Amino acid sequence: MTVPETADAINRDAADWAARADRGLADDEAAELAAWLPADSRRLGAYMRMTAVLAATEVERTADKVSWTHRRATPGFTRRWWMAGAAAASIAGVGVYLGLGRSRVYETRKGEKRVLALEDDSVITLNTATRLEVRYSQNLRHIRLMGGEALFDVAKDAARPFVVQVADVDVRAIGTSFTIAAIASRTVKVLVREGVVEVARPTVSNEAPMRLVANTRAIIGDATVPVAIAQVSAVEVSRELAWREGRLVFAGESLSTAAAEFARYSDTRIVVSDPALSGRGVAGVFDANDPVGFARAVAGSLESRTEVREGYVLITP
Repeated sequence: MTVPETADAINRDAADWAARADRGLADDEAAELAAWLPADSRRLGAYMRMTAVLAATEVERTADKVSWTHRRATPGFTRRWWMAGAAAASIAGVGVYLGLGRSRVYETRKGEKRVLALEDDSVITLNTATRLEVRYSQNLRHIRLMGGEALFDVAKDAARPFVVQVADVDVRAIGTSFTIAAIASRTVKVLVREGVVEVARPTVSNEAPMRLVANTRAIIGDATVPVAIAQVSAVEVSRELAWREGRLVFAGESLSTAAAEFARYSDTRIVVSDPALSGRGVAGVFDANDPVGFARAVAGSLESRTEVREGYVLITP
């Protein structure tokens, strides 16, 4: 019978792989890493934590060059040695990003994405222009989404619920994968990819928590409006998560809707001169950070033309 890997061994291997990836992997090493990661469900979280630690050393080196230079001059001090120390800290229960009882705020700029590997093996992916606060305690994993959109891949821990608070909405999960978007004013969208989440509005009296299963979307507006819950296809879920790869996928949305979506990712605006044209449907897969390329691509199908000006691209009939 094969003996399962210990957490100690996984963290040490993850630290080694993160250090090797930082210096650059050869083709055979990349193939070896690709085979190593999925062989145990714990490896991806460990690898992402160690990669995060390695990224943090770059920040520290920039902020404290004298201290970094001194440590590099110390015999035996190498980045891999430091990563091994980080692995030991993780084994001892110290979060790579966050210690228990402390909070930390993370954010992305327009057009930027960021992946957070948390100490419990949960992973949060922040989309463009997103800001959130993470606070872990012995009894609760609490996230406060202050704006934007994020994907939450939650590690199971029945003794420590995972709760995301956004505006007056609480989204509770034990082990699942879901997104929350707070983009439009006073509107929250929850999309469940896997598992089950519970949505509650504590400020709304006599409203019971609502359970959402996989492939379900909830639109939550003002407290006076009922929550709109709908089943969606797995294809639509994948389409809405295309932003993780830097893509936007449209399947018949109006040109004006597409233009508004691109505005979330780029300061280069898409301006449509004709109301009738702005209502035309568009379809395709596009680079989220390339509004000009999108405008030029749809110009042919909509029998229109484009003109690039300072700060925006104009689409006319």
